[in-house]
Amino acid sequence: MKQWQNYINGNWQNSICNETFEEKNPADLTEVIGEFASSKKEDVEIAITAANTAFGSWSKMSALERADYLKQVLDWLKKEKMTFSEIITMENGKTLKESLSEIDSAIYEMEFQIHQGCRLYGTTLQTNKKLAMAMSMKVPLGVVAIITPWNFPLNVACRKMIPALMAGNTAILKPASLTSLTAVKFIELFDKVHIPKGVVNLVMGNGSLIGDVLTNSTKINGLSFTGSTEVGLIIQKNAAKNLMPTQLELGGKNPAVVLKDADLDEASSAIVLGAFACSGQWCTSTSRVIVEKEVAKDLVEMLKSKTQKIKIGNGSHPETGMGPVCGIKQLETISNYITIGKKEGATLCCGGDQLTEGDYKKGCFVKPTIFSEVTEKMRIATEEIFGPVLSIIIVNNFDEALSVANNVKYGLSSSIFTKDFSKAMRFIQETKVGLTHVNMPSAYKEPALPFGGVKMSGAGLPEAGTVGIDFFTKHKVAYLQY
Repeated sequence: MKQWQNYINGNWQNSICNETFEEKNPADLTEVIGEFASSKKEDVEIAITAANTAFGSWSKMSALERADYLKQVLDWLKKEKMTFSEIITMENGKTLKESLSEIDSAIYEMEFQIHQGCRLYGTTLQTNKKLAMAMSMKVPLGVVAIITPWNFPLNVACRKMIPALMAGNTAILKPASLTSLTAVKFIELFDKVHIPKGVVNLVMGNGSLIGDVLTNSTKINGLSFTGSTEVGLIIQKNAAKNLMPTQLELGGKNPAVVLKDADLDEASSAIVLGAFACSGQWCTSTSRVIVEKEVAKDLVEMLKSKTQKIKIGNGSHPETGMGPVCGIKQLETISNYITIGKKEGATLCCGGDQLTEGDYKKGCFVKPTIFSEVTEKMRIATEEIFGPVLSIIIVNNFDEALSVANNVKYGLSSSIFTKDFSKAMRFIQETKVGLTHVNMPSAYKEPALPFGGVKMSGAGLPEAGTVGIDFFTKHKVAYLQY
C-alpha cells in the first residue's frame, strides 16, 4: 500500500513515531487510497522551526522573485489537471466535472493572487513637521499556519497559500485527513520547482492535536482556517492567548428567497444546483428555501421533479450527477438530521434514504432530500447539516421572508429570486451575510472579490479578491526627517 509522508524543510519524511492513518474512497469504503503520516507534536514543532528559519531569506526576496516560483507551480497545476481531478473525486466523492471545476477555480485564484502580490502598495504622506515625510508599508506576518477543509481541498489551499507566500510569509499546511492526498500532490508541485527549504511545509494527521500545537505556539504569527464553526471557536480561543491573528471561514445556513414574481423555472434550477452540487457539501450551499405562499406549491413540485432526476453514483462515472458524501461520519450526521426533520413534523417531499443496495452498498450514498412545511425554528432550518438536505419555509410576504432569512446564527451567503428591482436592492442591503446573489445560486463567487461571512460564519479579514493578501500582512509606518 502506498504511504505518503509529511513535507518538512524541503524533505519528505515519516512522522517521528512512524504511525500512519488510512484514507478511504467514500464511493467504495473497501478501497483504501493510501496511508498517510500521522504527525505528533514533535513533527509540528520541527515544521515550525523550519518555517521560522526560512522566513528571513524568503521575506527578503522581491515579490517578483517569489512570483517566479509560484508561476512555475501554477504551470505544473495546469499540466496535471486531470490527475488532480481524479484524486479529488476519489477522496471527496464529487463528480469529475465538479472536481475539474474546483481546479479551474483554484487556477483562477492562483493567477489573481500572484499578480495581486506583485502590487503590495504602501502610502506616503507629507507630515505636519517641516522637512519630514512618512510612509506606510505592508510587511509579512512571519510564519503562518493554514488549515484546510475536505470539501474543497485544492481551491481553499490555493486561496490561502498563494497570498500568504506572495506576501513573504512561510507556511505550514495542515489538510483535512479525509483529503490528504490532494494536499500531498499540491505540495509536490512546490517541491518540483525547488522552492527554498522550509518555505512550504506539510503536516498531516489528527486535527485537534496538530491544531492545538499550532494555535498555542508563540512562533506562529497568523492562522487561516476553513471549517466548522465549532472548531473555529476553539481556534479563536486558543489563538487569543498569544494575540495571534486568525482568519476564520466557517459554517452557513444559506437561504434562497423566492418571491411570487420570480421565474420559477430558473429559480428552481438554481436552487437544485446550489443545494445538491457536490452533495450539498459547500459552505455556501443553499440549505433553506423561503418562498411566498402564492407560488409555494408550484415551486415545491418543480424542485421535487428536478431533484428526482439527479443520477446518484460513483463520481468517477461520467453519467453521475451527484456522488457520495465524504465519509461515514458525514453520512451518519446527514441521516441523523433527516430523522430529526421527520420527528419535528416536516413533510418529506423526496429523498431521505441512504442507498445500500447493489453498486451503492460499499459507499456513503444518500438521496438528495427535500422537506416542506418546515418552520423557521426547526433544527433542520437552523443548524448546519452540510449535506444534500433542503428545507422549504413558506412565508406571507417579502418582509417576513427577509426576517426568516436573517433569523439564524450564520451569515455566509444568500440568494433572492425576483423581478422586483426595489426588493432585490433591499435584500442586498438588509440580508446579513458576507455575499449575496440576485437570481443566481447562493454558491457563486469570483476570485477577484472578497469571500467571507459574518455572525458565526466567519471572523477576521475576508479571503480572496484584492483584500485576500491583507490578512497575511501587517502595516509598518516609517517617519523620515530630511
